[in-house]
Amino acid sequence: MDIAIIVEGKNDRSRLARVLSPEVPIHCTFGTLSTSRIEALRKAIGRRHVYLYMDNDSSGRRIRGVLRDIFPDADHIYTRRGYAGVEGTPEEYLIQQLEKAGLEEFILYPAPDTDKWRE
Repeated sequence: MDIAIIVEGKNDRSRLARVLSPEVPIHCTFGTLSTSRIEALRKAIGRRHVYLYMDNDSSGRRIRGVLRDIFPDADHIYTRRGYAGVEGTPEEYLIQQLEKAGLEEFILYPAPDTDKWRE
């Protein structure tokens, strides 16, 4: 599957990159979506299937609404209210949401904690 994920900012991208294979491009809106930024996103994404992973705040909902019109077939991934956006979401929850979206093949799972088994 050829996919791309769109997030709001570079900190969101960095957070997701820690749990996703480097083959998955993560694009940023960098806040307000101008016409030129929208066209740059369209061009960069091409024919890939899009996943939108925005913050659960008014800005994130506004950006998601605009991108929903541009990428009507996009899948939506949500973070929980109370987390400080995608960048403040615990990795375990990011992974759960990526699994819900069916992206298991792209997830970089953390190594098991072997220290707890040592005595």
